[in-house]
Amino acid sequence: MKWSIIFEPATLAMYAEGVATTVTLLASSLLVGGVLALAFALALTSNVAVLRWLVGAYTYVIRGTPLLIQVYLIYYGIAQLEWVQERWNDVWPWTHFKEPFFCALLAFSLNTAGYTAEMIAGAIRDTHAGEIEAAQAMGMSRWQAMRRIILPSALRRTLPAYSNEVVMMLHSTSLASTVPAMLDITAAASRIYSDYYLPFEAYMFAAAIYLVITFALVGLFRLTERRFLAHLAPRSH
Repeated sequence: MKWSIIFEPATLAMYAEGVATTVTLLASSLLVGGVLALAFALALTSNVAVLRWLVGAYTYVIRGTPLLIQVYLIYYGIAQLEWVQERWNDVWPWTHFKEPFFCALLAFSLNTAGYTAEMIAGAIRDTHAGEIEAAQAMGMSRWQAMRRIILPSALRRTLPAYSNEVVMMLHSTSLASTVPAMLDITAAASRIYSDYYLPFEAYMFAAAIYLVITFALVGLFRLTERRFLAHLAPRSH
């Protein structure tokens, strides 16, 4: 084993760039996907049948197809269409499709939005009837009750499941390495492997980085759950 190569300044700088790309991609995907998921969850629980059907079909397709295929469909599919390439120098939003990071971001955002929307929608449907009745007794409209009572309660109860989704998204960002010119953690390890033929050292170091980030995320969510779900914790007698 030649661990000394892994700890050379140039190698560590490559991994650092990969970490920056991975964290940026993860945070951006969660932000965009979270906004979409909230809108989709409201549509899934609305009284409009067409909205429920359309968004339900979307989440079914997203959850029923591999993320890698979704990345390929956007980068090697939509972004490579002649019609898109004719417009990607001057027509928005097609100008973004020539950027590998945007294609990866779009794929990951749409994917996490599909899963998160179903989580939030499920939590909304499971809201205790007493909370809804209390809101109605105070004269709140449906949307007032949703904004002030139901949605805040649902988001808090979604935290444990959402923490798993965030960790899964972190691991899924490794698929960004399949997009050319994207240097995430996995792509950095692949370059070390191809340059020095050190597969074990390169990927073990990458795995250690993912593990550290995962522990940090899990710890952050545990603190958040203690803060917002303290009322649901078992009481000691």
